[in-house]
Amino acid sequence: MALRSAGQPTFRFAPSPNGYLHLGHAYSGCLNEAAALAASGRFLLRIEDIDRVRARPEYELAILQDLAWLGLDWERPVLRQSDRFDAYRRALAELDRLGLIYPATLSRAEIQAAVSAEEAGGQAWPRDPDGAPLYPGREREWSNSRRREVREGGAPFALRLDMKRALAALAGRGTLRWRERNPLFPADPDVSFSADPARWGDVVLARKETPASYHLSVVVDDAFQGVTHVVRGEDLRPATSVHRLLQVLLGLPEPLYHHHPLILDEFGQKLSKSRGSESLRALRLAGRKADEIRAAIGTPLALAPQEPSPVLS
Repeated sequence: MALRSAGQPTFRFAPSPNGYLHLGHAYSGCLNEAAALAASGRFLLRIEDIDRVRARPEYELAILQDLAWLGLDWERPVLRQSDRFDAYRRALAELDRLGLIYPATLSRAEIQAAVSAEEAGGQAWPRDPDGAPLYPGREREWSNSRRREVREGGAPFALRLDMKRALAALAGRGTLRWRERNPLFPADPDVSFSADPARWGDVVLARKETPASYHLSVVVDDAFQGVTHVVRGEDLRPATSVHRLLQVLLGLPEPLYHHHPLILDEFGQKLSKSRGSESLRALRLAGRKADEIRAAIGTPLALAPQEPSPVLS
């Protein structure tokens, strides 16, 4: 896999093959390619198939077919996360060496029970930006021998980042921030955002049966591929705080970010595979034309500033 040439802008589109792509994916993919073309840079496709239970070959094939139908052209070969498990293990080993991860054993039901017990006393339990309760973290102070027993045993566990210790490791490095700029307007100044990873609590970085979570794999893979510009949906902006933290802890380069508007359905909700939003595959098989799709979602074919339309009528 070729890494970045010095100073060459590099963009990527990274879908997961756990369902068929929808119009929101089309917008993000087309926007990344348009930005790469405008910058005379590279456009990469990455298949985020780390979840081997939900990832299916037929979905990956549909991704390639849908994007080719839209007219996108990406560098080959395509990077697949399923080929990168060793890289994720090395990143986890480094965080483990720094004393920043621990095996967490509470199930979702046990977490909810602990939270409910606290809230029954009138104390609101903190929640992350997605609304999930922060992990209680009873295992943070376990001995190394007890942690080793958990990791070598047969029971399920998750490897979580000890957020308090991770933030303490940044002491003296200044305020954690990230920069944003619309890549279609490179002359505009960067906008700086303060990162607040503590809002996420002790995030999951891996599970016993899964070598990395999204948070860990995305920063490791972006660094490996030399991605200089991360262009993705507005819904992922809060997660950037965690990604910047991991980049600093692992000594990875900082990309420039742009979180674009989302395409919404007729009820004002973002399109979603899980909610059954109409897929590109269905539109393609129904005879819709690629140019019609690109026009409907407001893709900047001529690099004009446009926002995505709500829905395709």
